[in-house]
Amino acid sequence: MIIYNVCVTLPRFLSVTVQCLRDGQFVVVVAGDSTVPRLNLDTVRLLEDGDLATCAPVAVTGDFAVFQFPVSACGTTMTEEGDYVVYENHLSSAYEVAVGPYGSITRDSIHELSFQCRYYGSELVSLVAEVNTVPPPLPVDAPGPLRVELRLANGDCDAKGCSDVNVYSSYYSDADYPVTKVLRDPVYVEVRILERTDPNIVLVLDHCWATSTSSPLSLPQWDLLVNGCPYRDDRYLTTLVPVDESSGLQYPTHYKRFIIKMFTFVEAMVPLKESVFIHCSTAVCHPSATDDCQRRCGRQRRHAPEGLQAAGRLL
Repeated sequence: MIIYNVCVTLPRFLSVTVQCLRDGQFVVVVAGDSTVPRLNLDTVRLLEDGDLATCAPVAVTGDFAVFQFPVSACGTTMTEEGDYVVYENHLSSAYEVAVGPYGSITRDSIHELSFQCRYYGSELVSLVAEVNTVPPPLPVDAPGPLRVELRLANGDCDAKGCSDVNVYSSYYSDADYPVTKVLRDPVYVEVRILERTDPNIVLVLDHCWATSTSSPLSLPQWDLLVNGCPYRDDRYLTTLVPVDESSGLQYPTHYKRFIIKMFTFVEAMVPLKESVFIHCSTAVCHPSATDDCQRRCGRQRRHAPEGLQAAGRLL
């Protein structure tokens, strides 16, 4: 009998080991760094749990989850291909879903692995492992009619101890879109007024949200900023980045910046392998003795300035 012990190494830290034993058993080892962000190994399960004593992991450590089970158990399917008998099973991970009034998202890694053992007579002759990947999103660029632009900083920073100001030193160009991000990666968003030199006007963000299509009215949606403040029902709160004279900008009041953690939309408890579009409604405010145009999060909302417009950018 020939036995192949195969370690399948996948791109960018994705590591899975699959073995087919002489007595007709699968052994599958999944590493915690199989995904970015790191996979929660406690959530990895076979296609069918079946008998927990047989189909549950035989060991889970901080770095690995180990499964060992008969090729005929735990939801394994059997097919015949010519002279070969093929046994195939599937591993996947669970993920936490945050539910909002207009949509649902997740920031947990989504791990799926299909694996096979092929038998010819009494010889195990090959093994195949496959991981499903997310296709890249399609590009789109939709600035608002008042020449308000939403763009993404690329986060590149050569300085040691890089600050929020430093990561806004360079931006993705139009040719870079769509931008691919890993779940929970920071996304550096900037909204700015174009072609204005009046130092007395202030850009105000009213509402920023994300959709799965280029239409700002489409569903599902996920709030990022509400009344200019981080959406409180998000476990990973949006971070507002101050823009003042220290930023080196000629007109700092013409800019607003914030950081979100990357997510994907979920429908019917299934993650959508699609694009994420970011939209913001904006206003231009003139400071006065009674209104300094600054939103104070956690306090009662001031009156909304006039002239709300929208800007959008695809991830």
